[in-house]
Amino acid sequence: MRYATIRHAGTTAAARVDGGRLVVLDAVDAVAAMASHTPVKAVTERDPATAEYLPVSPRPAHVLCVGLNYRDHIRALRRPEPAFPALFAKFASTLLGPADPLVLPAVSEQADWEAELAVVIGRPARGLDPAQARSVIAGYTVANDVSMRDWQHRTSEALQGKAFDRSTPLGPVLVSPGALDDARDLAVVCEIDGQVRQRGTTRDLLFRPAELVAYISRFLTLLPGDVILTGTPGGVGEETGTFLRPGQVMRTTVEGIGTCVNPTVAPEH
Repeated sequence: MRYATIRHAGTTAAARVDGGRLVVLDAVDAVAAMASHTPVKAVTERDPATAEYLPVSPRPAHVLCVGLNYRDHIRALRRPEPAFPALFAKFASTLLGPADPLVLPAVSEQADWEAELAVVIGRPARGLDPAQARSVIAGYTVANDVSMRDWQHRTSEALQGKAFDRSTPLGPVLVSPGALDDARDLAVVCEIDGQVRQRGTTRDLLFRPAELVAYISRFLTLLPGDVILTGTPGGVGEETGTFLRPGQVMRTTVEGIGTCVNPTVAPEH
C-alpha cells in the first residue's frame, strides 16, 4: 500500500495512491491510514498532478536521526564503525513537503544534501527486540537530512546544524514494509541539477531499520507518526567542499518509494 498526506479542504488528509489515481480518505494523514486496523473510507478523488503533498508524517512527536550508518560513508570519512547507533534529534518544524522549495538560510554558506531512507512508526513502541520492532513500523518514505555544516561544526554537538526550520523533505508517499521486503536492498540516490551526487543501497546499512527501532525503544517510547532517518551514504557535499546554491534542484530518491523534488531558493529579505 502507498499513502500520501495532502492538503485537502483546508486541512490535512490521507490519500491512497491507486495507480494514476489519488483517492482522498477519511483519515488525517498517511500514518493514520497505514496503521488503521479497518478499511478507511474513501471521500473523493484528486488529480495527483495538482495535489499539494505534505510531509507524510506532518506532526511527529519525535524525529530521530542516525549518523555514520552506511559503511561507505564511514570509510569516506575515515571513521571507525560505531558500536552503537550514533543518534541525534530533529524537530517537527524541520520537516518540508516533498515538492516544496528549500529556502537556503542566509546565515549559512554550507547547506549540504543527505539522502536517506526514513522509517515511520505506526504503533507505540517501548522496550522491543528487533523481531518485535518490525511489527510497529507503519512504512518507509524518502527524506533528505539537509545539514548546515558550518553551524553543525561550530561545536561538538550537531543539533544546531540539523534543526533549521523547513529543511528536511519527507515524502512523497509512505509505503508498507511488505511491499519493500523490509527495505533490505533499496537504492538511495541524491541528484543535484541532474548530476548524481550520492548513490548507495540500504544493503550497506550498519544498523538495520528494525534494529534502530528496537534500540531507540529501550530509552524512549516511540509513538505513531514518529520518524527515524536511517543515515546517508557517501557522496555528501562536505566530502568535496561543494554545497547547495540558490537556483538548483535537489532530487532525493529511494527505490520503490519515490522522489522528493525540491528547488533551492535564496532567502527572502
